[in-house]
Amino acid sequence: MHIIVIAWLYVTVLMAMTESNVVAGILTLLFYGVLPLALLLWLFGGPARRRRAARKAAQTTPADGDEPGARH
Repeated sequence: MHIIVIAWLYVTVLMAMTESNVVAGILTLLFYGVLPLALLLWLFGGPARRRRAARKAAQTTPADGDEPGARH
């Protein structure tokens, strides 16, 4: 996945460098490069975020007999 991101940023940086003025180059980089990649990484990172949240919730949830006030 990271190779795709690097390659796409390379292409958009080259596109931005060929623009006629600085403002057009910045907008090209922003709208063709940064924003689409941010959306792509956010969408494809969803399952990893859910797994991480579930793992964190499982670690913080006390086991059956470990609750405070439980009699042993």
